[in-house]
Amino acid sequence: MEGTPRTDGTHRADDDDLASARTGDEDAFARLVTPYRRELRLHCYRMLGSTADAADAEQETLVRAWQGLGRFDGRHLRAWLYRIATNRCLTLVERRGRREVPVALEDGATDVPWLEPLPGSWWEGTPEERVVQRDTVRLAFVAALQHLPATQRAVLLLREVLAFRAAEVAEILGLSVASVNSLLQRARAAVADGLAPSPTGPGDALDALADRYVSAWESGDVEGIVALLSDDVRYSMPPLPRWYAGLAEVTGFLRSGPLQESWRFVRTTANGQLAFATYLLDDERGDYRPGGLDVLSTADGKVTEVVAFLEADFAAFGLPTSLPA
Repeated sequence: MEGTPRTDGTHRADDDDLASARTGDEDAFARLVTPYRRELRLHCYRMLGSTADAADAEQETLVRAWQGLGRFDGRHLRAWLYRIATNRCLTLVERRGRREVPVALEDGATDVPWLEPLPGSWWEGTPEERVVQRDTVRLAFVAALQHLPATQRAVLLLREVLAFRAAEVAEILGLSVASVNSLLQRARAAVADGLAPSPTGPGDALDALADRYVSAWESGDVEGIVALLSDDVRYSMPPLPRWYAGLAEVTGFLRSGPLQESWRFVRTTANGQLAFATYLLDDERGDYRPGGLDVLSTADGKVTEVVAFLEADFAAFGLPTSLPA
């Protein structure tokens, strides 16, 4: 779990900062909320499936907290901030709808808000914190969350990810404890697969897989790529409402489309998973231009899913906007 409350040893400093913030001291307010900003932003991302919406929700949460300090009773700052953030996210979910990935869509679905990949910079922390957080930001889990009714989504995150007690969640959401427990039970059942820990192998095995994957793509080696894919592999390319399922279908797609081009790959991470920034040769410009951000799921030494985000913001991932030919 992440984001545990601070110890009693900081209460006096918090009290002093709260008193100063209530008089208009913005620096004191920053000291109060800064320890919670990263986890609030991640919470908003899990709720909304969008980094842009999550960043907006985080900022609106802080503005509302600043404006509402006079109504804050001075107890349980973290829970109070989560109440503001969660309710803001619930409003946005109702207004903007849920985010999707193509494999979750019905054939022919259009005009869908797409799930957005999460840069590693959003969940920087200690190695221990990153291990704990990894499964709670991976694509399968965030995508599964988007299919829950918004209140169930909030309950599951507040209880399972953020470790609030049922009574605290009830207060945050304005529900009874019995309702919270009922919603949690239904949410757990609905996202059972997404909640399961992701299979991971030794780091050197993942490194070897990544090296072979890049080498095969950059050399146009279809058979080399196919050898790294599982039999039930899936391949999708948001925002295109189309996907490929199974080794034969994915192989046919690769042969007829992407591998007719020249590529360069740069390794990165997204949603705590192995990812590659892909660059496509632009003959007219004479260099390689962004083609998409490929986020991979792996198990037992094979690639089980590729989600190629064609409109990913490379700058948000600290990636170059072009590569020399």
